[in-house]
Amino acid sequence: MGQQKVRNGSSAAQLRLFEKALLSDIRALEKMHETGLIESGVSRIGAEQELFIVDRHFAPLPRSLEILKEIDDPHFTTELASFNMEFNLDPLAFTGNCLSALQKQLKKFIAKAGTAAARHDAHIILTGILPTLRKSHLGLDNMTPKPRYRALNEAMNQLRGRDYDLFLRGIDELYIRHDSVMLESCNTSFQIHFQVSAEDFARYYNIAQAVAGPVLASAVNSPLLFGRRLWNETRIAVFQQSVDTRGTPRHVRQTQPRVHFGNSWIRESVLEIFKEEIARFRILLGAEIDEDAMQKLADGEVPKLKALQLHNGTIYRWTRPCYGITDGKPHLRIENRLFPSGPSVIDEVANAAFWFGLIKGMAATFDDITKILDFDDVKANFYAAARRGLRAQFSWVNHKTVPAPTLVRNELLPIAEEGLRQAAIKESDIQRFLGIIKQRVDSGQTGSEWMLHSFSSMKKTCAVPTSLAAMTEAMVAKQKSGKPVHEWKPAKASRQAELPQYYLRVEQFMTTDLFTVNQEDTVDLVVSVMNWRRIRHLPVEDNNHKLVGLVTYRSLARLIEKQMTKDEDAALLPVSLIMEKDVPNVTPETTTLEAIALMRDKGVSCLPVVADNRLVGIITEHDFMKLSEQFLEAYG
Repeated sequence: MGQQKVRNGSSAAQLRLFEKALLSDIRALEKMHETGLIESGVSRIGAEQELFIVDRHFAPLPRSLEILKEIDDPHFTTELASFNMEFNLDPLAFTGNCLSALQKQLKKFIAKAGTAAARHDAHIILTGILPTLRKSHLGLDNMTPKPRYRALNEAMNQLRGRDYDLFLRGIDELYIRHDSVMLESCNTSFQIHFQVSAEDFARYYNIAQAVAGPVLASAVNSPLLFGRRLWNETRIAVFQQSVDTRGTPRHVRQTQPRVHFGNSWIRESVLEIFKEEIARFRILLGAEIDEDAMQKLADGEVPKLKALQLHNGTIYRWTRPCYGITDGKPHLRIENRLFPSGPSVIDEVANAAFWFGLIKGMAATFDDITKILDFDDVKANFYAAARRGLRAQFSWVNHKTVPAPTLVRNELLPIAEEGLRQAAIKESDIQRFLGIIKQRVDSGQTGSEWMLHSFSSMKKTCAVPTSLAAMTEAMVAKQKSGKPVHEWKPAKASRQAELPQYYLRVEQFMTTDLFTVNQEDTVDLVVSVMNWRRIRHLPVEDNNHKLVGLVTYRSLARLIEKQMTKDEDAALLPVSLIMEKDVPNVTPETTTLEAIALMRDKGVSCLPVVADNRLVGIITEHDFMKLSEQFLEAYG
């Protein structure tokens, strides 16, 4: 979104002025395309690196503005959340030692950010989704205090007209509701750019779409969100749902989300994409545009196309077209938004080398990829990769079905290698970076597989919060080592000395896998469930998951005592007659000390956890006994 003064377009007149500038921009681009003004015959690459900032306990730290002030470098900028930031690399000619130079730039800026973060007793980390992130971190108090982010949130909320629902299913399942666009800040990425000539754009762009699934499968690094094991690249689904401005459809009408893969090949030029996005998506943010693009062309100047760039920045194709100006010459770039941040710098450069090489090599191998690959298969490949990583099966040319590792190893790596050679990339760099992809695929250890294996091993003996924090700590250390992820050993729980940090709030340790009954169910069912599951507390909820009561062993004991003198069958009585109705409860954000005090004051042995009037969890005396055991082990 740059440095433009954006606003949420509450004035219809202001939006019309922006729309006028947007249409002028697309006409100017069309004119530049027709007259050959767009730079041709030059290949450049570039990248944008997004980061998380974490405190000494490896939880998100909202200090980006303070850290950026200390860094004091125009390469760095803010992100939506104040626990994220970004830096932009300088463009490089796509030849020679550009891949080593890309790695050198990344290491330089990451070191610079790390030094500044250390002054705040903090670390920076490369990861698609931070394992220690909690829903409570996504409040507006952690939104970076910049007008454009507030405007973005207000505009999206207005278009959507309701809260944001996030639903994902993997090994586990996650369904949550949030009230702002801050869900987007769960994600960080490593975005790479490839400059192409206007006449080659359609061909190269289609190839970028064709290889999206395979390159993503080998680079997945985001399998966890809020302690749930979801997709191998959960970031893909989270980003799509977090900025989806569509309301609930009333019929079968097909509508497009603002984050999308696309629906078809392009046939002629970049103009097809820009025109489709203008026709399909409403203007989200307005801005004061101080140039007339057509007039600039008439005066022999190069227009910046500010309106087009701003509108394009609010539509998030996973492979996105970009317009820019370098040394006074306008150019076109293909932006790859697929890759997550991390697992390490060398992994990121290897991912980039694989993609750059494939774009170049596939163009030389296939005259027209659209004639031998069906677009629907390509799109399905992309989502299969996001879900399953290297375990995915792909539909490839000539209708072959190929396992991801076989396709990458046997077909795509040789093509990428030849493509890098055609660009005269340094041979040692080709072997080094593509060798990392091969070893990663051969070992099967992507960033996601490393996380899932580490998490599964640790959670057998450690609570989920400590497992997630230990994993994050290990990621920080291993990234500093410089080793690629296929060489990483599984993380081990080692931060028992920092145990208090992981249990400050109820949400960090509450039980969310609940057994409940309805108020119309029978007492017989209550007794059965309690015996089967060996539980002493059973929440009662209505059909909308609203907490209406609680049944305890004490409630059952009172019932049995009363029924001893009666002939009627107590087992057939409804739960509503025996449940406790005025039940003390807490929210996920309640502190642990507040919850303990409430249980003591009310003389209760459990507390239901409620959010938005709905039951979301429960904490019991048994949970605090487990906490006590861990504290004694850590400090005894």
